[in-house]
Amino acid sequence: MAWDKKFEELLREYLPFLGAGEPLEADTDLRLSGLDSLGAVELLGSLEGAYGVHFVDDALSLDTFATPGVLWATLTRLRALV
Repeated sequence: MAWDKKFEELLREYLPFLGAGEPLEADTDLRLSGLDSLGAVELLGSLEGAYGVHFVDDALSLDTFATPGVLWATLTRLRALV
């Protein structure tokens, strides 16, 4: 799964347990990498602002923020609706 540089940069800001040299893989567990509930809300706002989308109710779940792959797929789907 290939996401853009902006997505990875934004996401890494909310992953304090993922070292700068560690790769961010599609199946990286975001919670184990340090994404907490407050960080998820802040990340949501950052993604909405950066990509001009709005996360609708069905996209607001813990599953959406489980891995970068799921989050990118959701963001891609929302961008297609704009």
